[in-house]
Amino acid sequence: MSLAVIGVSHHTAPVEIRERFAFAASEVGHVLACLRSEGDVREAVLLSTCNRTEIYLFPVAEPVNLSAPERILLGKAGLRGSEASSHLFRIRGHPVVRHLFEVTSGLDSMVTGEAEIQGQVKEAYETASGVALEPPIVGPVLNRLFQTALSVGGRVRHETGIGEGSASVASVAVELARKIFGTLRGKRVLILGAGATGELTVEALAREGVRGVIVANRTYDRAVQLSGRLDGRAVRFDQLEDALRESDIVVSSTAAPHVMLTREMVRSAFPDGPRRPLLIVDIALPRDVEPSVGDEPNVFLYNVDDLRKIVDEHVGVRRAAVPHARRIVNAGTEDFRSWYASLEVVPVIRTLREQAEVVRAEETSKLLRKLAHLPEEDRARVEEFTRSLLGKLLHDPTSLLRRSVDEETGGHLVEEVRSLYGLPGSEDRREDSSTRTGEGGDGE
Repeated sequence: MSLAVIGVSHHTAPVEIRERFAFAASEVGHVLACLRSEGDVREAVLLSTCNRTEIYLFPVAEPVNLSAPERILLGKAGLRGSEASSHLFRIRGHPVVRHLFEVTSGLDSMVTGEAEIQGQVKEAYETASGVALEPPIVGPVLNRLFQTALSVGGRVRHETGIGEGSASVASVAVELARKIFGTLRGKRVLILGAGATGELTVEALAREGVRGVIVANRTYDRAVQLSGRLDGRAVRFDQLEDALRESDIVVSSTAAPHVMLTREMVRSAFPDGPRRPLLIVDIALPRDVEPSVGDEPNVFLYNVDDLRKIVDEHVGVRRAAVPHARRIVNAGTEDFRSWYASLEVVPVIRTLREQAEVVRAEETSKLLRKLAHLPEEDRARVEEFTRSLLGKLLHDPTSLLRRSVDEETGGHLVEEVRSLYGLPGSEDRREDSSTRTGEGGDGE
């Protein structure tokens, strides 16, 4: 299976490393174009979230060569050498499918079953599908892969308890605030960023009885809309210092490529230091808050990796759902594997039959030239006989090939048949075959 994924995640790198690999939406088109020209791939999807940056690729030449995407990733991070490369993980072949399905289902998340990742995978897929590259950078194989991943993720959340309880990253941030302050009623909260994570933060705060939040966002109208859900108000980013003076808690989750809250801003807002504890939870990547802000007196700064310490208290109710979730992932993985294997089998069967028919026609023609005295009716019977004989001879090998789609050894059998009969490789035919066999899946 000529699939590969390379990237970093919360398993391989801390937040200060992961943020260096994070790509803004405006960079995606250029990255994918570079992958096509430098990495010789036909299809690619770039997934970049607070917990991971991953590039999915098809096809990847054998032996697997991931030097081009690795160079792009390390260039983005401004890192060099083996130490930098050690933060990257590389998955090749069939395990790529299971990895993506586990990511989309929330099984590979820092917070098991987190709600955000499903939408983030969908957005990454749709972004790659919409990139103005010709031919498109997402084709039959990654179309099927990501549509099936979204379907599997939807089933896991619908059919299991993996999403029960308030264990999104945003809700864990709010839980941290509750542990520190005891109760959040009456506390003044500033939210930076009004995207999906900002929405989840508002929902978590509402459950804690918080009202009157302040929301700052690049798009002011969006901040007005979100703050209105908790009887709050919107501010522009140039009003952050004034908003800070009013706040007990700051939760930041913007998509900005640069720091939004600096130590100098905090010092300007509190020349003598905050008189009461100021909790800042930065769940953005790249980070929104300058790390040195946490060195200010009476300021308590946490980032997304710090939330790991309280995650386990939230996911107990979800652990019982993991086995069922994995069974759904396993079934989806096998479905995709069978579909992918059929892309090898269909061209081989077709080529085998075409090649055999050429031989049959040539040999029958030679025979009939020697039997020119036969009447037309008998000549037709000879033609019919040779076609029937060919069909019987090919029946067993083609039936075996079709059955091999559902077996782990199917790929090896296809290669053996191709070698035995001298058939051409089907890598270039796969894309054409996938459009014939149906490239779609049940997406979200």
